[in-house]
Amino acid sequence: MDDRSMRERMLAGDPYLAVDPELAELMLRAADLMEAYNATSARDPGERRRLLAELLGAIGEGAEIRPPLRVDYGSNLHIGARSFANFGLVALDVAPITIGDDVQIGTNVQLLTPTHPIDPELRRAKWEAARPITVGDNVWLGSGAIVLAGVTIGENTVVGAGAVVTRDLPPNVVAVGNPARVIRAIEPGPA
Repeated sequence: MDDRSMRERMLAGDPYLAVDPELAELMLRAADLMEAYNATSARDPGERRRLLAELLGAIGEGAEIRPPLRVDYGSNLHIGARSFANFGLVALDVAPITIGDDVQIGTNVQLLTPTHPIDPELRRAKWEAARPITVGDNVWLGSGAIVLAGVTIGENTVVGAGAVVTRDLPPNVVAVGNPARVIRAIEPGPA
């Protein structure tokens, strides 16, 4: 018998029920903070920063996220220094989402950690799970890119607009398409 809480199961990447009261309360807390953040004025960067610090697991120095931002919990989203997310980031952080330093995220990018069972009875019973996403330093995710559960993107990689990343991408490449595929290597330029 498994006597872990649904939250413990979720954080371990095991099947859990999102309708659990503890998880539901954590999602409501995130929704309240998201609503406040998304309503802030661009002229009030201090309040925006304060709300992000309260909502997210970590927000690096000089990092910026333009509203609207959508998360499940917020606390499982970690964003590195000097990273930038343009309008409309969706980061479903059921499992950890780790974004490195100096990452550029285009409009309407989706980072999706949740997974759902193939078995229709388990799906009907509302079981789900999640796998983490890791985005390395200095990555550029083009507008509309979708990164699926369990994916790691290596440093300096560029993901083209609209790409659907279903598998890990190595460092220093350009990847495009659905599913995303590597089309070329990136050679380091002059310093």
